[in-house]
Amino acid sequence: MYLKTKWMIAGVGVLAVAGGLPWGVGYVTEHQWQQVTAEVNSTQPFLHVETKSYQRDILGARFNGSISLRNPDTGEQRHLDYQVNVTHGVTGSLMEFQPEGGWSAENADWFSGEEPRLTLETRVWGTAVLELEAPEMKVTDVDTGETLASSGGLARIEISDTGAQADALVVWPAVTLTGPDLDIRINDIRLEQTMSHLASQVWTGSGEILVESIAVAPAQEAPFTLQTISVSNSSESINDGERLDSRMVAEVAGVSTLDESYGPHRLVFALSGLNVAAWSSLTESLSSLQELAINPTSGGPEQFEQQMAAMLQAETSFRDLAAAGFSLGFPELLVTTPEGVVEGSARISHPELTENQKDEMLMVMQQMTGEVDLGLPLALADAYPDFRMQLAPLIKQGFLVQDGGRLTLDASMKDLMLDVNGMEFPLPPFL
Repeated sequence: MYLKTKWMIAGVGVLAVAGGLPWGVGYVTEHQWQQVTAEVNSTQPFLHVETKSYQRDILGARFNGSISLRNPDTGEQRHLDYQVNVTHGVTGSLMEFQPEGGWSAENADWFSGEEPRLTLETRVWGTAVLELEAPEMKVTDVDTGETLASSGGLARIEISDTGAQADALVVWPAVTLTGPDLDIRINDIRLEQTMSHLASQVWTGSGEILVESIAVAPAQEAPFTLQTISVSNSSESINDGERLDSRMVAEVAGVSTLDESYGPHRLVFALSGLNVAAWSSLTESLSSLQELAINPTSGGPEQFEQQMAAMLQAETSFRDLAAAGFSLGFPELLVTTPEGVVEGSARISHPELTENQKDEMLMVMQQMTGEVDLGLPLALADAYPDFRMQLAPLIKQGFLVQDGGRLTLDASMKDLMLDVNGMEFPLPPFL
């Protein structure tokens, strides 16, 4: 009898703990959501998330809110109201989002009975998975006659390490846009990206966007297809996180028309030795200037002082960035045409300065150096009269010189002088 009573007490205790865990998870989930929305609203001026009437129960919660998107050029805002149902578990919660009024416009059925599913799965130890599952979709604009159709797909972002690590995946088999003037079909879109927070607004990581093909069919011109488009990127910190190296490669395997096919095409961007602290300070000051322009206050002395302080911070940060030394440019440009290959490269750099040299630095451009080279087939200019007319002034002034069957440009910059094909031009000290 004693043993039976003992197990009954233990069972009641387990049930009490199991019943109390979802309540605690719900409390943590609400707190995490408030933290995330506050951080989103404070780090940028374009997107504002508002939460209204958060009603939390033991096993779940309900709340609604709105998302405001602001156009940075005009200041115009667009609002989207949403509602969320939350289910609390033992170690985390599942939040399911839905726009107020449903996913389709009024009196329309964009998804043929099925609807997208947008969920956020959270864990109390600080991980979260945001996932969008979209069914087939078809939207027609009756005014323009354009139709946007999608095969459906998956978009997923996994956030861990309390927001310091993020992994993204997008898989979308097909998207088409058809209209009276143009038809576009995009096949097999895949995105993979991993990111790690380094400092302030600086992230490192690597990823790739891959598209099997993009077919374009204009109503009045010949159709063409871009084959195997890829954009890969990688950023890594060096010198114990003090510096940043970054590289991006954009490639198109080929372009095909009804009559011919040509390729490949390749563009590489590279950045090395960027000072992380100076870059973070520069991006923060530019964000402050942008926010002051989008959200002006009274326009009085206080706002003017804020703008001047942000401009001074941007100027100081840019000088610090240059004095720390860096190099950036396009080490490789390759465009293949039926008439021949266009190729070139460009680079600009600034040496690292000592503290004494930095104190004596009057302007950034004084020690900045750069090189540019470009070559294109003369037959390309001859084949397109409009393009030839655009190149004519450059040829006449000596910026492009003929070398056999090619037009070339060879330029370098040093000591505030620009040398183009042997001709020297003084540069104004604008930096």
